[in-house]
Amino acid sequence: MPEASSTPPAESPLSPMPEDWQRALAVVAHPDDLEYGAAAAIAEWTAAGREVSYLLVTRGEAGIDGLAPAECAPIREAEQVAGSALVGVDTVEFLDHHDGVIEAGPALRRDLSAAIRRHRPELLITLNHHDTWGGVSWNSPDHRAVGRAVLDAAGDAGNRWIFPELTDEQGLEPWNGVRWVAVAGSPYPTHAAEVGPGIDRAVASLAAHEAYIKGLGAAEQDPHTYARNFIEPMLRAGGERYRGRPATLFQLFPR
Repeated sequence: MPEASSTPPAESPLSPMPEDWQRALAVVAHPDDLEYGAAAAIAEWTAAGREVSYLLVTRGEAGIDGLAPAECAPIREAEQVAGSALVGVDTVEFLDHHDGVIEAGPALRRDLSAAIRRHRPELLITLNHHDTWGGVSWNSPDHRAVGRAVLDAAGDAGNRWIFPELTDEQGLEPWNGVRWVAVAGSPYPTHAAEVGPGIDRAVASLAAHEAYIKGLGAAEQDPHTYARNFIEPMLRAGGERYRGRPATLFQLFPR
């Protein structure tokens, strides 16, 4: 997901991220999606005692050209679990949608609604759902599909007449307690979360995706060097737009 380093085009004033919440669920398409920036904020939140869980729509099985999907999936799953633990996230779940060809539509929304009902978050976190990262850097179809589905599922989860089988067959009562959806990597950020100690933990979290980083052609770099060289400039740029301290930027959709 390295395209997320594109400079956001908008320069509107940013507000601080809300702090009056306790539970968050982060939903993205692939292992590593959260590690390219959002993990720094997540590390700060878990250190402050907030509960954050991860839901990965795929296992990232199509993400490494030199590895067949059946071999790649368990490696990327293990890297995600290890990287998540480094930022204080112990609950990591995987769906089995197909990497690279995630289908937007009711089936995806149903799976996400079920997860929201299980976890009952106040804050949902996802990745850029817009067509580009800003400018002409085209976004992945998986990112677009999942991000939009998360925004839709925030409402679906609270409506008992949408996907009634979640209640009737799975015993998942509606959850209408999602108060915000925070989109990381958006070219149109509205809010910022200052980060400090979370930076080093985020770097370690991304570096845990060693096989993926090597698959990007970065084998000549130490994974920690690669991760730091990506994350620190992005967070500094976010801070320059906010209060001068490193920050993770989000486009926040209140509900």
